[in-house]
Amino acid sequence: MENERCELIIMETSDLHGNVFPINYRDNEEVNAGLAKIATIIKSEREKNQYSLLIDNGDVIQGTPLTYYYAKFLPEKKNPLVNLLNDLNYDCAVIGNHEFNYGSELIQAAVNESQFPWLSANIIIGETKESAFGPPYLVKEFENGLRVAVLGITTHFIPNWENPNHIVGLQFEDALACAKRWIDYIQKNEDYDLLVVSYHGGFERDLSTGERGEAVTGENQAYAICHEIEGIDILLTGHQHRMIADTLNGVTVVQPGYNGQALGKVKAVFEKFEGKWALKSCSSQLIEVDHSVQADPHILKMTEKYEKDTQIWLDQPIAKIIGDMTISDALEVRLGDHPLIEFFNHVQMDASGARISSTALFDNRSRGFQEQVTMRDIVSNYIYPNTLKVIRITGQDMKDALEICASYFMLDKDGEIQVNPAFAEPKPQHYNYDMWEGIEYEFDIRNPIGERVVKLSIKGDPVQMKVEYDVVMNNYRAGGGGNYNMFKDKPVIKEIQTDMTELIANFMLKRKTIYASCDHNWKVVR
Repeated sequence: MENERCELIIMETSDLHGNVFPINYRDNEEVNAGLAKIATIIKSEREKNQYSLLIDNGDVIQGTPLTYYYAKFLPEKKNPLVNLLNDLNYDCAVIGNHEFNYGSELIQAAVNESQFPWLSANIIIGETKESAFGPPYLVKEFENGLRVAVLGITTHFIPNWENPNHIVGLQFEDALACAKRWIDYIQKNEDYDLLVVSYHGGFERDLSTGERGEAVTGENQAYAICHEIEGIDILLTGHQHRMIADTLNGVTVVQPGYNGQALGKVKAVFEKFEGKWALKSCSSQLIEVDHSVQADPHILKMTEKYEKDTQIWLDQPIAKIIGDMTISDALEVRLGDHPLIEFFNHVQMDASGARISSTALFDNRSRGFQEQVTMRDIVSNYIYPNTLKVIRITGQDMKDALEICASYFMLDKDGEIQVNPAFAEPKPQHYNYDMWEGIEYEFDIRNPIGERVVKLSIKGDPVQMKVEYDVVMNNYRAGGGGNYNMFKDKPVIKEIQTDMTELIANFMLKRKTIYASCDHNWKVVR
C-alpha cells in the first residue's frame, strides 16, 4: 500500500515597491511587471494546487508615484497595497527596510489594516524584546494536518539608512543571531512538518563558490543562515533584487527579483509515515512575467481611483527649463559635472543653507528635465523619498568619501572606462557614486584605488584634512549608507524633514523658470 502523499506550493513576492499597474511611470509604457500581473499567476497556481502558502517578503508599500501620492495626500484612506494583499489572501508578510520610508504612522496603519500577520522577529520594541509589528513566526495547519512554520526576519541595517524619526523606540537585532535563537525555540516548542524562513535580506557570498560578493558589513546574511543554522527547509530572500532559484547547503532558496518581475515558487512534496508528514523533495523556480500574462482586472479596478489621482498629479506643470538638463548617457554624467546634478545640489544647498553638497544620479534610466517640467519628471529623476541632513565632517572624511566615489571606475585592458563590478553586482548600486558641489576636485582613475583624488580645494584653497566642514547630503548617505562609514555618527547640524521631491518641486514652483548651469567644478581624468 502506497503512503499518502501531498504537495504544497509556497509562493513568494518580494520588493514589489508599490508596483501594481504594469507601467513605467516615466511615460506610462507597458512593462512586464507589477502586482496586477503577478496576481494572475498567483490565482492560476492556486487553481492547480490544493495546498498553498502566499508570503510577501518585504518592501511592498513604498516605491512608486502611486504609493508616494497615497502617503502624502491620502494617508487617511486605506493603504492601496495592503488592500490588494488582503484581497489576494496573503498568509503573512515580512517587514522590509523601505516599509519605514513614509514614517511610523503609515507603517503602523498598514499593519493594522492587514488581514494577515507581519513577521519580523528581530525588530523589537525597546528593551521589551517584544516583536514590534506582529508575531515573530506563525504555524499554519492545513486541513490534511500538514503544519508549516514560517519565521520572518529583516536585514538589521535599517538604522544605517532610515530617518531616525521613523524608527524611534525600535531595536534591530542581528538577523543571523535572531534566526538562530528563534529557530531553536521553534524546534523545541512547536510541532511542524516544514520550516520556512522568510528573510528580507540577500546573499553575502556567491552561492556556488562561496566567494564573498560584497564588503563585510552584515547587511546580507543569507549564505551564513544556510550554513550555520540546522533545520531550515526553505529560505525565501529579497532586498538585493536578484533572480534566484537554487539550493544552498541542502536549503531550497528563492529570490524573485523586484517590482513584480516574477513570482517565486517552491514545491514541497510530502509523504505520511506513521501518521506524520515527512518532506520527500523540495524544489524552487521563478515564474517570470511576460507579455502572455494579463493583468488581473479586479486588482486594477481596486486601485483605479488611487491611480487616476496619481496620474493627474504627475502631469501637473511645475516649471520651464532654459538650457539643457537632459541626460543621454548615465556614465557621462558621472565623468564630469552635469547641469541636472548641479541643480539637485543647488536645491539641497538652498534648503539647508550649507555651502557644500553631494548627491547622486540614482537611476541609470533617468533622462533629466526637458523644457517643460512636471511632477512626473521630478519623481522619475529623483526616485527615493530622501530627506536631508547637514553633517559636520573633516577634510579627511571628505577625501575618504571621494576616494570611494573614485573607486566607481575601472579601466579595461584597452584603457576604456568601465564601471567597477562592486557597484553593479550582485545588485546595481550606482546611487552610491556621489557628485559634489561647493568644492573643486579631480579623480585620476589611472591611479590605484585609494589614491585617485588628485585635487581637492574650496575656492582655490586646498581642503585642510583636520579642518571641519558642513556638508548637506541625503539621510541615507549621512547615516553611512553605501559603506560611507566616515559619515556615520557625525554631528548633525541641521535636518530638513521635507522629501527631496517636494523640495525640488517647491524650488521650481517658486521660480517658475530654471536656468541650466554647470560650473565644471569637478572632473574625471582618464
